[in-house]
Amino acid sequence: MNDDFLNLNKKITNCNKCPRLVKFRNEISLKKRKQNLDEVYWGKPVTGFGDNQGKMLILGLAPAAHGGTRTGRAFTGDKSGDFLFKCLFSAKISNQPISRNIDDGLKLNSTYITNILKCVPPGDKPYLNELNNCSVFFDNEISKLKNLRVIITLGKVAFDNCIKLYKKKYRIDKRIIFKHSKKYTLPDGKFLIPCYHPSPRNVNTKIINLKMMKNLFLKAKKLI
Repeated sequence: MNDDFLNLNKKITNCNKCPRLVKFRNEISLKKRKQNLDEVYWGKPVTGFGDNQGKMLILGLAPAAHGGTRTGRAFTGDKSGDFLFKCLFSAKISNQPISRNIDDGLKLNSTYITNILKCVPPGDKPYLNELNNCSVFFDNEISKLKNLRVIITLGKVAFDNCIKLYKKKYRIDKRIIFKHSKKYTLPDGKFLIPCYHPSPRNVNTKIINLKMMKNLFLKAKKLI
């Protein structure tokens, strides 16, 4: 990882801007789940990870309470991540179908994964000021991913906040709406592809399945 990302990630992990989120992540780290009682929780903001020279960015909302907040890596150690990496492996974007901890040997092919919000919000519902505070970090990640060609947003909140960031920088006249697998061209030439969130609810209700997700990732790979 280059110095630019190391410095950015240090700023992210040291951030205490949002009192509600700091309090909540600390509570989670102390009141552990029964199956994780013997573990030391990360309990800090969660940075992005992957190939910082990559051409694809996968963007979620926030780390899970007992996933990223526990393991210190986005989409790692929770059910959404289990499904996501099964799909990424099938599309040959990751070298393994599981993401359990930061030392599990996982590698991403020309891809970087991060979240809009670096801390877990209570009830998975962030406040506007919390999103605004964290948007500075996301903006920095976008600018430091020099080879970035495609952004895949997981879920509508990640999609909406990605568009919001772009509207601060560019004039966007055309209507851009969340529609799974639809391709948009952003003002800076990058492609944006909305994707249903790989949550257990969406998987169990068959809103999303492995074939749909794999096809979306293969579509994105063709663009890079």
